[in-house]
Amino acid sequence: MAAKRTFREVARHIIFDSSTIPSKLFDLGLIGAICASVLVVMLDSVAPLHKLYGGPLYVLEWFFTVLFTLEYFLRLYAAKSRTRYATSFFGLIDLFSILPTYFSMLFPGAQYFLIVRFFRVLRIFRLLKLMTFVREADFVTASIRASGRKIMVFLFFVLVLVSIVGAIMYMIEGPENGFRSIPESIYWAIVTVTTVGYGDISPQTPAGRFLAALLMITGYSIIAVPTGIVSSEMSSMRGRNSRNRSCPSCPDVVHDTDALYCRVCGRRLSWITKGD
Repeated sequence: MAAKRTFREVARHIIFDSSTIPSKLFDLGLIGAICASVLVVMLDSVAPLHKLYGGPLYVLEWFFTVLFTLEYFLRLYAAKSRTRYATSFFGLIDLFSILPTYFSMLFPGAQYFLIVRFFRVLRIFRLLKLMTFVREADFVTASIRASGRKIMVFLFFVLVLVSIVGAIMYMIEGPENGFRSIPESIYWAIVTVTTVGYGDISPQTPAGRFLAALLMITGYSIIAVPTGIVSSEMSSMRGRNSRNRSCPSCPDVVHDTDALYCRVCGRRLSWITKGD
């Protein structure tokens, strides 16, 4: 006869597992509550709605806060290692998602930081078995990290470019046309080269407009450079990762990259590169 499980074991199974119907229902209910609580925070920030429904929204905010507080302490109670959970990414997010409401009693307005609760929806990756997307995200992160030096050199070049153009524009336009200092002119150059174009400062002279047009055209080519650097690094990494172990007798069998012998026939494996 199987031993009866304790309440802590049952709670751990429901909260931290995702392979059974009760645990999936728990995760779905939690995600629904998270989305609803974030919606309440968003609606409360709208002045007309806050004026009409401030009271009910305030009550709902505290309802969700108390609910998530109980859930956090239940997770602490059920976790195998409470310290490991409390210091983990999701453990910290769970904690930070309930603190703003309590801080709002001392610091009005702090409750709007409850938007951090949206990070808790990341648990849907576990619920829907989407960890493959997490691995792909790791691949993208590794590609960006590998491209870091090239991107830093590129950003330094852009910084030098906008500084020079800003100084030239300050000499051409001057304070009478809104370019009151070199830092403000550099700000205009950054806005222009990134094609944002706020329009709070604009050149008035023909020479200034000509320089602005050159900078705008340059901006389109500059935007594409970081994308090309990262894409090139991703292609290179995929090429390095495409090498696999292959068995002459079992070509359709997939082996680990560190395998030495075929797991089906036992023959020694050889390296192949996809696309050869």
